[in-house]
Amino acid sequence: QGLVMETLSRLRRQAARERSISTDEIYKAVVAGNSTMIHLFAGIPPESIRLMPFITGVNQVPPFPAREIGLGVNSEATVDCLPGIASYVGADITSGVVSSGMCATDQLMLFIDIGTNGEMVLGDCTWLITCACSAGPAFEGAGVVHGMRATAGAIEEVWINGQTYEATYRVIGDEKPRGICGSGLISLLAEMFVTGVMDRSGNVDLTLDTPRARKGEHGAEYVVAWAGETATNEDIVITDVDVDNLMRAKAAIYAGFSILARSVGLGTSDVEQVLIGGAFGQYINVAKAVQIGMLPDMPYDRFHFLGNTSVRGAYMALLSREMRQWVNEVAKMMTYLELSADNTFFDEFN
Repeated sequence: QGLVMETLSRLRRQAARERSISTDEIYKAVVAGNSTMIHLFAGIPPESIRLMPFITGVNQVPPFPAREIGLGVNSEATVDCLPGIASYVGADITSGVVSSGMCATDQLMLFIDIGTNGEMVLGDCTWLITCACSAGPAFEGAGVVHGMRATAGAIEEVWINGQTYEATYRVIGDEKPRGICGSGLISLLAEMFVTGVMDRSGNVDLTLDTPRARKGEHGAEYVVAWAGETATNEDIVITDVDVDNLMRAKAAIYAGFSILARSVGLGTSDVEQVLIGGAFGQYINVAKAVQIGMLPDMPYDRFHFLGNTSVRGAYMALLSREMRQWVNEVAKMMTYLELSADNTFFDEFN
């Protein structure tokens, strides 16, 4: 909790400086986050979330005065944590569903927030069903040799020539590359598969007539950018181990929404709109995400990338009592599907 409060205090002071106000003038705070972070923020022991049967201490934290946790705003300010659903579907998802406009129409929609956990919600807001799958941090840059978050210096798009196997790429910030972010990894996987640089099992073909496909210290690898082109003065590569981690992550995401749809007697083709939240979703190339089997194969105009839906929902709840009540109503609609309860997820994943 101390680390959480330290980070929030820094951000709070920065926001106050930018608006030329005193932090003592802040009288209301609305908090959205995953279940573990909400527990840590509010000083509620989170141990039960990681232990069988994986339940939260609380899903709806009652509003409380800021002085109880030392938030560093007006001592009489009210802190309002938005409601979560279950251990792995937290307030960031209920907040995201509201701000995404998912309930603004009567269409069947799928809301996905892709991160270390892939949380998803399916329904038309007369009913909603939700689940979470452990995608792992690969698409956020962790567990990949040259992975990084989507910040300046990250390769966000890759193209491979099918004859020469040479790579070209686009970098966030138009500067020398330092690594590859999630959208770049999706793009790279698709290009490697389509051009034959790797096979269906994710193995780099070392028989190709190119120095980019080679044996490295982590096994077979493909060189995306040579050392002379990079900000780190080392080759940026993707290895067979990286590919394996990425394939597991994308399989978990696809298996999650396939099972979610099947659990209510629907197929992914029945979904009329797919809403993708989270910073990760801002850079994804839909065609390439479909090519690698991460997103369902449907017309591209059905996909909508919304950015940080969690913080947007928190803004809405902060500024409007009606929207705050609506977040509660949406939370009550959601039925949680626990994917670890049977072997269906593991069968689909494999």
